Amino acid sequence: MGIPLVPKLLRAHLAELAENDSRHDGRGRFEGRDLELEIDCLVRAEGSARVRMGDTIVYAGVKFQIMTPYPDRPNEGGLMCSAEIRPVAGRGWEPGPPSPESIELGRVVDRGIRESGCINVEELCLIPGEKAWQVILDLFAISDDGNLFDAFALAGIAALKSAVLPAERYEIGEDRPLGVAKTPVMCSYHKVGGRFVYDADKREELGGDERIHITLGDDDHVHSLQKGLKGIFTAAEFDEIMVEARSKCAELRSLLDQKLAGE
Repeated sequence: MGIPLVPKLLRAHLAELAENDSRHDGRGRFEGRDLELEIDCLVRAEGSARVRMGDTIVYAGVKFQIMTPYPDRPNEGGLMCSAEIRPVAGRGWEPGPPSPESIELGRVVDRGIRESGCINVEELCLIPGEKAWQVILDLFAISDDGNLFDAFALAGIAALKSAVLPAERYEIGEDRPLGVAKTPVMCSYHKVGGRFVYDADKREELGGDERIHITLGDDDHVHSLQKGLKGIFTAAEFDEIMVEARSKCAELRSLLDQKLAGE
């Protein structure tokens, strides 16, 4: 099947705007939408955050449970991350089991956090081979207007860094903050009209091509690099994206640090 008429017309319009280095909402190529970050917004979660990027709104919640360590990792606790997007979030999302798109969202966010090593899973072990903490990070989209990846990733690390282990509830000591040593932050870039842009909204995603997701740590180390959809990018394009990602990730990390400090 060919490209449906509406996306085809949209692609042509976005390509025309790109010739003048413009975007349909007036932003610059690497300019993000208005951003809001709220910490500790879910009463029944051990850690939580809300992120709004333009009209994209997501929540992240952290819960803990006691698990039996895996036989091949008897001295480690666990980390589990999942994303859920209900039909109320926007067109294209259906009720029922997790879609491939929502599974991809959860896995890409999980990978950036896990590969950063920001959570020392050995410190989650209570009794080797018998008992350990499992960290459960749930991501929920309330409104999808594009770039759920970055919104979920920011909300996820914010929720983790604000999380408190409920040891008193399980009668195994005093409550204490979850140790999160680093702050991995994701920035995503979408090829729209033949050039990459930051923080694509839903129209740009619909009329765009391949995308790339970069998770950087405090020291600019690349913790994860994920390419999505079909297409290629050149070495020059990648160099340009990395320069922008370092700057934007540092900006988002600073915002998160301010919120966690209560500023």
